[in-house]
Amino acid sequence: MQFSLVSILVLVFSVVVHEVAHGWSALRLGDTTARDHGRLTLNPISHIDPVGSILVPVILAFSGGFMYGWAKPVPVRVGRLDNPRNDHPKVAAAGPLSNLLLALLSAVLLGLTFLAGRLFLGPAFYVGLASHPALDFLTELLGTAISINVVLAMFNLVPLPPMDGSWIVTRFLSPAARVRYENLRRYGMLLPVAFILLVRYTPLGAVFTPFIMVPVHALANLALAIGRLGL
Repeated sequence: MQFSLVSILVLVFSVVVHEVAHGWSALRLGDTTARDHGRLTLNPISHIDPVGSILVPVILAFSGGFMYGWAKPVPVRVGRLDNPRNDHPKVAAAGPLSNLLLALLSAVLLGLTFLAGRLFLGPAFYVGLASHPALDFLTELLGTAISINVVLAMFNLVPLPPMDGSWIVTRFLSPAARVRYENLRRYGMLLPVAFILLVRYTPLGAVFTPFIMVPVHALANLALAIGRLGL
């Protein structure tokens, strides 16, 4: 129960940061729509989607597998961007990039948590033979933040409409191919949900999982390296 609650809280915060990153990037590139609609805030009430931010994460938290979810997309008026053709993919990429930066920050903080535990509780903390409630909670929280943010980044880069990766891909399609590709957007979140189910229950998971586990392991090793400083 505690793990599920921590996972959901981390996920909600991470998807909010993801959407704010889109809005902030759009603002920097000339579109003030997100700011005008009050969406450049970390207040989750402004971003929560009942299905993507609550229902889907709760189901995934208790069924096992990757934690995933989404918030209400921030409004972006592509025509108001300084260079719509080139800037829209940048706005799309800002969301996954923000999650990768959160994962990196979490890894650094996790390493400092290991280091603090080792300094205050001795080497036994580092190898799991000593514990402290606050440090144990931070370890769980930051470890969860690493995995969830990597999952959010990788899933959002999948080129399935309406995922962020789809907006990046359209930049490189011919006009005719773009028209056919854009027709997929009428299915809304059905395609991403179908992709999640395929990853969870079919061999596609074995293909996609390394895209998540490789960066997660790299960040975990970074945290461990920080925790070993001075040894």
